Amino acid sequence: MRTTEGLKPLPPSTNGVPAAPTAVHDHGSILFVLFASAVTAIGGFLFGYDTAVINGANTYLQSHFALDPEKDSLWIGMATASAIYGCVPGAMFAGFFSDKFGRRRVLFFCAILFTLSAILSAIPQNFSQFIIARVLSGIAIGISSMICPVYIAEIAPAKWRGRLGALFQLGIVTGIFFTLFINQWIQKTGDTNWNTVYGWRWMLAGEAVPAVVFLALLFTIPESPRWLIQVGREAKARQILNRIGGANHAEVEIAAVKNVLLQEKGTLSELFSRHYRLPLLIGLVLTMGAQFSGINSIMYYSTEIFKNATGNANAAFTSSVWIGLINFLATFGAILLVDKAGRKPLLLIGNAVQVVALVIVGWIFAYNPHSPALLGFVLLYIVAFALAMGPLPWIICSEIFPAKLRGRAMSLSAGSVWIACLVVAQTFPVLLKEIGSAKTFWIFAIFSGLTFFFVLFRFPETKGRTLEEIELSWK
Repeated sequence: MRTTEGLKPLPPSTNGVPAAPTAVHDHGSILFVLFASAVTAIGGFLFGYDTAVINGANTYLQSHFALDPEKDSLWIGMATASAIYGCVPGAMFAGFFSDKFGRRRVLFFCAILFTLSAILSAIPQNFSQFIIARVLSGIAIGISSMICPVYIAEIAPAKWRGRLGALFQLGIVTGIFFTLFINQWIQKTGDTNWNTVYGWRWMLAGEAVPAVVFLALLFTIPESPRWLIQVGREAKARQILNRIGGANHAEVEIAAVKNVLLQEKGTLSELFSRHYRLPLLIGLVLTMGAQFSGINSIMYYSTEIFKNATGNANAAFTSSVWIGLINFLATFGAILLVDKAGRKPLLLIGNAVQVVALVIVGWIFAYNPHSPALLGFVLLYIVAFALAMGPLPWIICSEIFPAKLRGRAMSLSAGSVWIACLVVAQTFPVLLKEIGSAKTFWIFAIFSGLTFFFVLFRFPETKGRTLEEIELSWK
């Protein structure tokens, strides 16, 4: 498949460096970009698998390691949140290494770590070994959350960047759905005793298969052309950009990247300067707002939530599968709309619907927790999240930061995701016990409302603009 795309002119430089000339693409292969983005999105699949697999394994883990829900709620939270403890350093350090050694090398390390952690988390002899293995898996998740969106953003043409960036989120939700389905299938394979001894191990070990596939396919994709330009490997970058959009596209992109690089110092102090204060704030608010809306409470604990509401373990597993399926299907809506409707309208609509759905979920828990409407409004929340706050923070954060600091800046945003996620995962069981389900979901609704108003008043649209145009706009 071939595509042509007109590029908008860059704004003039503010320090005397001329902007890159405007040109129109020659023929290039969008299939090449799609393949590279799809391979990278397998990192999102492993992210989703690893974060959701604990949902099905949790109940049997508690029995296997003799954890009492009343006495050991802190340790139950630790079993769920242990991976997230690894996510924070994984995300924070991946940016530095990707800026120094390249995006592709960090992707290789990520794939190896996913494979190793899947095996180790399935064979622990005690609870401490399990926690260590899950921390390793968290490091891999943290790395993937930082490096995969950046790689896709740096290789994708502006016209396709939103849709291709959404493949990472599609990978996540596919991993979540696949995991919930596999968990249900394994759970039905044997009785409770078998699941307590063996079932949860198979749930965790299954991740090794896609991790090995990811590792093998990484040999077939190139390094990020923007990173290659940054380190002076212009000839290699030109070769890759030619395959993406043709010779004219390559020359325009190289000129644009070199233009912004001349205007950057590449120091962390520059990232915290007044020019980049707003993009840094946008990154932190969107990533933390997504977590504080309660998404991972539902993904991690949906089986427990519906088991407590219905008293039926099989119905709880079925409800979790419905959540994964709707999350998966609704993400296609984001892929279709993100480059047409734009980032800002989707964020506003998604957060508004989240507020409504979460308020009603809280009301159902308060007055009729066994109502069949509970699942319906949880699914409405999932649809809203999958259309906006699921994919868009990853896409936007990979777009808004300066070239020399993109890896490290993305690390700050990805790290904030996992800090917020850790807070939610660790406190959710405690909140349920201390203040109840209704008030807990109302708190999530408040955070969704705050994110709505921030987007309304502070977020500028980035649809259809090159990374270099976005960067220069902050100045």
